[in-house]
Amino acid sequence: MDSKLSYLLINISTVFFPILLSFDKKVHYYKKWRFIMPGLFITGLLYLLWDYIFTINQVWSFNDDYILGIRFFDLPLEEIMFFITIPFACIFIYECLIAYFKIEISAKIVNAISWLLVILCVIMLVLFHDRIYSLVNFSTLLVVLLYTLFAKTHLNMGKFYIAYVVSLLPFYIVNGILTSIPIVMYNNAENMGFRVGTIPFEDHFYSMSLFLMNLLFFEFFRNKKQAA
Repeated sequence: MDSKLSYLLINISTVFFPILLSFDKKVHYYKKWRFIMPGLFITGLLYLLWDYIFTINQVWSFNDDYILGIRFFDLPLEEIMFFITIPFACIFIYECLIAYFKIEISAKIVNAISWLLVILCVIMLVLFHDRIYSLVNFSTLLVVLLYTLFAKTHLNMGKFYIAYVVSLLPFYIVNGILTSIPIVMYNNAENMGFRVGTIPFEDHFYSMSLFLMNLLFFEFFRNKKQAA
């Protein structure tokens, strides 16, 4: 296999099962694609801007041996695809959990988790405000979490937290491959320097904010349609 297909195949593998199983009779995921797409576009633009700034400032870089070489604004095509495939697959996990499992977390526990994450973000920002990846990453998650705490949303945060924990399994597989080959190379001067295996610690919170923001838009557009 041509190694330059590596990142592309990771993206394709990420959405293969969510697309294949989209016609499951309990989930009916294909019927929800139209509510997912606006959020993918809006959130994707924000994260791609962040990605572009980080790339040109050498916060991270991409290994030319494992990408096609097609770039837009210095970003590999596969990296742009990443902001479509990953949230799409994460929302699929969320919808499957709702359809097949009736697990609930009490509002008090959900609020406690959210506030603990807010406190963690503040601590990380105080300790690592001079590291660009840490600064932007924890700032983004902090803002999104505060929004869920104080704004009226249609999102069940308990179900989100459960879905996020489940999503960590594919997260470790995908990010483990990306960072161990490596396909994406991080400048440790701009992050905490602590890794879980080969995965920067911040990536866990990057994944959380990306998932959560897409999910907020998904629930907004879904409920807007149902209310019409």
